[in-house]
Amino acid sequence: MPKPPILPTDAAVSPDRATASPLQPILQRAMEDAGGWLGFDDFMALALYAPGHGYYASGSRKFGHMPQSGSDFVTAPELSPHFGRALARQVGEALQATGTTEVWEFGAGSGALAAQLIESLDTAGTALTRYTIVDLSSSLRERQQTRLAAYGERVRWVQELPAQMMGVVVGNEVLDAMPVKLLARLKGVWHERGVAFHAGALAFADRLTDLRPPLEIEGSQDYLTETHAQAEGFVRTLADRLAAGAIFLLDYGFPEHEYFHPQRSMGTLMCHQGHLADSNPLLNVGLKDITAHVNFTGIALAGQDAGLEVLGYTSQGRFLLNCGLLDGMEDAPLAQRVMLQKLINEHEMGELFKVIGFAANTTQQPYTDWPALGFAQGDRSHTL
Repeated sequence: MPKPPILPTDAAVSPDRATASPLQPILQRAMEDAGGWLGFDDFMALALYAPGHGYYASGSRKFGHMPQSGSDFVTAPELSPHFGRALARQVGEALQATGTTEVWEFGAGSGALAAQLIESLDTAGTALTRYTIVDLSSSLRERQQTRLAAYGERVRWVQELPAQMMGVVVGNEVLDAMPVKLLARLKGVWHERGVAFHAGALAFADRLTDLRPPLEIEGSQDYLTETHAQAEGFVRTLADRLAAGAIFLLDYGFPEHEYFHPQRSMGTLMCHQGHLADSNPLLNVGLKDITAHVNFTGIALAGQDAGLEVLGYTSQGRFLLNCGLLDGMEDAPLAQRVMLQKLINEHEMGELFKVIGFAANTTQQPYTDWPALGFAQGDRSHTL
């Protein structure tokens, strides 16, 4: 029998509790089935994806510029259509280099990026026979279908991947929404942090574990961090299914040596609601986004171990500049140029967000070392 969880009672572990939410009965049942304690990854999966009540399963707006719209955060395609137009140059190059004609987008949000990519690829004369969207949110699928209706049957939605796929895979802010495990080193001893009900409310609860971060954390201080088995598993699945093509994943995160830096002792977990950020996932469960930064070293190794070749890794700012984001924008209206600067400035999205690219390496279509446009300058693969 596993030892009972340690409920947090001292200042080293936050005792924050959640107010009641529509998800509470679902969480209670899940915890009862699990013996009274859920690992944080299972809790996060329910909070985000539980049918009908999880954050991404609800009908809230989510994506938008201002909280007055009822949205919670803004993504790069919502900031400027030039984001998708720049990315399209890389996608188009990859389609031609791999001899494929389909784009697969995971977590397509409002459909803004899909519209930008399709329009830009068509304008460039790139052969695009089909655009496939994989999205777990039924409410977002409806929004995407409305936005992309003009493209007819060339756009399709699937909920499961086929045994084999070909094309260029795109995922913008997908990895950060995949459930993570929380590991807490308390007084030198590692625990897995989960969630339990305590005095009628949700509370963090820790259990002894043999799990460890991929790097040894220097020092003896208490330390909280995340591990990313689901995101790494996602990349391995893509590698298994992708017979020919390439993958481009854009998200906020760090290489391993920065992710598990001794000073990053409180982890990277963050919540977003009404364009405000907080660090307590136990409040307003199901009503706000829960994310964690990405360990890009783990993503790169997962891809390589599964047979993919790393095309490159760099900051979003450098990637977009390589793809010609600013070409012809000298005389653009000031408002447009301000939005572009948000995408590339180091103190905005330009440095915090990174891009990693992979190419399939299969017996059907052996990998050839084509120089991917987005990594032509400033490639940081050596830092992974």
